[in-house]
Amino acid sequence: MAVFDVTAVSKTYPGSPPVRALDDVGLTVEEGELVCLLGPSGCGKSTLLEILAGLQEPDTGTVAFGGEPLTGPGSRRIGVVFQDPSLYPWRTVLDNVALGLEIQGVPKERRRAAAAENLSLVGLEGFERKYPHHLSGGMRQRAGIARALATSPQVLLMDEPFGAVDHLTRIQLQADLLRIREHERTTIVFVTHDVGEAVYLADRIVLLSPRPGRVHRVIPNTHPHPRKRGDIAALEQESAIYTELETLER
Repeated sequence: MAVFDVTAVSKTYPGSPPVRALDDVGLTVEEGELVCLLGPSGCGKSTLLEILAGLQEPDTGTVAFGGEPLTGPGSRRIGVVFQDPSLYPWRTVLDNVALGLEIQGVPKERRRAAAAENLSLVGLEGFERKYPHHLSGGMRQRAGIARALATSPQVLLMDEPFGAVDHLTRIQLQADLLRIREHERTTIVFVTHDVGEAVYLADRIVLLSPRPGRVHRVIPNTHPHPRKRGDIAALEQESAIYTELETLER
């Protein structure tokens, strides 16, 4: 059974003139997959991710999660990571990571133990009592990922989570994500506009057309993990996708 089954989803934002962000989008995400949503700026990638999270409703079409209609936010089985980790500056790193469990009413000792475990998983062991301003940008993003993982979600939805960090940190975070995915067996839907990032991470790449966003093509990525940066086959796939994107934008 698919984790997500998206059928004929469309979304228009009101205005003068209105903006049609998505048009007749159909997509499935299978359990254990890492799917990248890739496309030009403004093509509706983030809108589609927010619909999968239940943060927005489509104007038309349906979204099923685990075979049941997705009717809004709040599913404990879905974790969301945005580009800005939005850590509370007055809370320690440990307490930031434990926030979701606190909201769920998990007892203090249990939620702190889970937060510490997930901080260790993302490489932040020893930073539990620090505050967000003590961390680098990449470390704050790791803390945001740990917070999403602390609730043991079935699915991680990630909206350009590495877009605000420098290139070398981004490369390290990509490798960290694959390591975490291998450890947790989590299904991931990952929004990016970086072709190289999509080719390095994804099992399948969903290429969206310029606005209104439609699924132009779903590209299987058959290169086995662990993937080597600079691999000729991967570079050829990147080049082919860039060519396709340039054709779409004409």
